[in-house]
Amino acid sequence: MRFGPVSLDAAEGAILAHSQATPSGRVKKGARLGTAEIAALRDAGLTEVVAATLADGDLTEDEAAGRIGAALALGGLRAGPATTGRVNLFAEAAGLFLADRAQVDAVNAVDDAITLATLPDHASVDEGRMVATVKIIPLAVPGASVARVLAVLGEGPAFRLAPFRPRGVALVQTELATVKPSVLDKTRAVTEARLAASGSRIVCERRCAHERDALAAMLFLPEVAAADLVLVFGASAVIDAADVIPAAIEAAGGSVAHLGMPVDPGNLLLLGEIDGRPVLGAPGCARSPKENGFDWVLDRLLADRPVLGDDIRRMGVGGLLMEIASRPQPREAGEADDEPGGGEGRIDIVLLAAGRSSRMGGTNKLLQTFGGEPLVRRSARTALDALGRLGERGGTLRIVTGASRAEIAAALEGVEAERLDNPDAAAGLSTSLKLGFSASVAAGAAGVLVMLADQPLLTAEDLLTLADAFEPVGEGSIVVATDRGRRANPVILSGRFAPLVAALSGDVGARDIVAGHRDLVREVELGTAAGLDVDTPQAMDEALALFETGADR
Repeated sequence: MRFGPVSLDAAEGAILAHSQATPSGRVKKGARLGTAEIAALRDAGLTEVVAATLADGDLTEDEAAGRIGAALALGGLRAGPATTGRVNLFAEAAGLFLADRAQVDAVNAVDDAITLATLPDHASVDEGRMVATVKIIPLAVPGASVARVLAVLGEGPAFRLAPFRPRGVALVQTELATVKPSVLDKTRAVTEARLAASGSRIVCERRCAHERDALAAMLFLPEVAAADLVLVFGASAVIDAADVIPAAIEAAGGSVAHLGMPVDPGNLLLLGEIDGRPVLGAPGCARSPKENGFDWVLDRLLADRPVLGDDIRRMGVGGLLMEIASRPQPREAGEADDEPGGGEGRIDIVLLAAGRSSRMGGTNKLLQTFGGEPLVRRSARTALDALGRLGERGGTLRIVTGASRAEIAAALEGVEAERLDNPDAAAGLSTSLKLGFSASVAAGAAGVLVMLADQPLLTAEDLLTLADAFEPVGEGSIVVATDRGRRANPVILSGRFAPLVAALSGDVGARDIVAGHRDLVREVELGTAAGLDVDTPQAMDEALALFETGADR
């Protein structure tokens, strides 16, 4: 491939490197230039363009990504369409993502122009979750490089999915006078939620005194013995091989395979078995829905992955689950490990106001007045009103600006919000989303409501309705506004999606994240307020008319 300026006289078949505006419309980056495209570029007064000219045997970025993606789509995975040199891989079922580091490294060693990125090995994924992405860096690559990648993958898969298999689980909890019954009730609810992703369920629950013989008797019960897996939550943590839970397992004819693990939280986990049936002694932190070492072992068992003492010992690297917002629910300072997590979590609002308003053909649309004030100021006031009415759940408003900085700043004078200037705003919506989202999760927000600044019909009540549907973990960790059933904006994302937001690029929002986590989405119907943003003069006229009449507000 040759990359650089090409005369339009010799450009047929070349791939355009940069989008170009023409009198008849834009010729997009990556377009294969034919007679019509070249004529349009001439009409724009151009005599040459920057383009990639393919050599014999070269493949376009989408052709290359498509072939590699198809070769990776094995073992419970599907490949999405090739666009802008990228193919994403998605899980077809809930399960454990199993990566072969040597194979992934071998793919990435073939040609710097071909890249493959994946989730961590043994990551737990929901159906539809994006697990890997192939990205071709230039507009074309040698077909020989793609052939070498396919040869590497022919030697063995780079990754696969081990689907979860539904299990019948027995839950046994021991009691002491110091443990409230409400804690045991919440533990069952948290455990049921933890098992739901695999389709597993609690088939019986038994409670007994925190004594060796009483617990051993529970483990002998026919309904407990018939379960596929036994989970034991002790009223007191296991700190020695002679403690109540390991002693009871041995008294019931079982054995303890491993006690303790190099994962924090989760250190005090016990792995045992009775008659070939796994028995897990849960650490106190497993009473909370937050990720801990218990999840790492439980998920492997539910995916039919053997777990030995050596497997647990190797979990130390990455086993320090620090207080980071990418975990499902960051632990609060001072929270006791033996209390289930709770609370709805703080919600920040990120207002995206960095666009160039290029489709309006004049003044930045965010400076258009609605009710006597600039649209960007009205949107900011709506957000602040909602945050104030959320009480303790209401966090910070962050406004991301880029184009028309001075004018937008003047319009926002006096507005109590954190301002984030995006110097890369011209590179697309994702840059503004990443900037605002990362700032919010770094400050501890459980969820981020992402709001476009050009939706004049949105009200504080609309935002409160979205916030009411939000949950930091599980269903409701993504909340999407809809307009007559069609997904629109705003959207709320749990802080757990920070790594996926950070991986976005180009002029895209969170649509792929939403599409890849269907089981976590709650839709909230807001009507025209969600569907109408003022990207064009026609949309602006419609919005002004609706605003003046009070329709759909």
